[in-house]
Amino acid sequence: MEKTIDVIAVGELLMDFTTVGQSAQGNEVFEACPGGAPSNVLSILNKIGLKTGFIGKVGADQFGSLLRCVLDEIGVDTSNLATDPEVKTTLAFVHTGPGGERDFSFYRNPGADMMLSEEDIDPDYIRKARALHFGSLSMTHDTVRKATLKALETAKKDGMLISFDPNLRPPLWNSLDNAKKQIETGLSYCDVLKISDNEVEFLTGETDYDKGIAKLREQYDIPLIFLTLGPNGSRAYYKNLQVNAPGIAVDSIEATGAGDTFCGTALSRVLELGLDNLNEESLLETLQLANAAAAIVTTRKGAIRSMPEVSEVHALHAKSY
Repeated sequence: MEKTIDVIAVGELLMDFTTVGQSAQGNEVFEACPGGAPSNVLSILNKIGLKTGFIGKVGADQFGSLLRCVLDEIGVDTSNLATDPEVKTTLAFVHTGPGGERDFSFYRNPGADMMLSEEDIDPDYIRKARALHFGSLSMTHDTVRKATLKALETAKKDGMLISFDPNLRPPLWNSLDNAKKQIETGLSYCDVLKISDNEVEFLTGETDYDKGIAKLREQYDIPLIFLTLGPNGSRAYYKNLQVNAPGIAVDSIEATGAGDTFCGTALSRVLELGLDNLNEESLLETLQLANAAAAIVTTRKGAIRSMPEVSEVHALHAKSY
């Protein structure tokens, strides 16, 4: 089948409510920011110039309509974004603490993204893409998990590149044991893994991240792993190479969407260069560009509408490295 889409993502599309201060009465004020990790990844890919599509489900409510319009506005194909007539769109409230640390409150019991089913997955649509991206939030419950696995099996059989970001959110799991089990399922499918330092520790018990990554590579034989270390930068593990790039100091206000921005930027480079054609130089530049893109997002509220222009990323990259 002809590949007319660069990346399709399957998973959650939701509304992030982020704190923006207090009202004159002293009440906390929230800004409604379109988000959802897979959708965030697509939004930076679109900024870079790739063609993208989204598979997910929203509610038949104002938030669902707004989210669909936002994806249409930025150029993501929404032909496979379904609407649930009964279950409301998932909401997340992001409380930001000192230093940009976040605490999440989810309204998702159930949420429309959980209702994505096997019947909503069109294999022919998936086969139009060069790559499939997913996260673990579409594996928290049985119905959406089966849909995700159907998408993954389709992509695997078609020889597509599969990208995975665990994006661990403990409040959304019935147990951390189940979270670990489902994330491990995701690891068994992916060719490119973007993982954070705390997720390495969660999965392997290792606080030495190199040792933790070595365990994951040995068990799952993942060709390329990107490790994000927050303000301390990032690392890439590929064949016999380990490449490190320091972080970029910026005036951060919150980290929402930073990991997704990193992931999408890095994934765009893998698609451009080819998974089999990477070397130390290209991996270092990939890490640096992804660090720059993620750093910019931390200076803004929200995610999808906060993605940087390519020119901004290259300017910060040139200034910082």
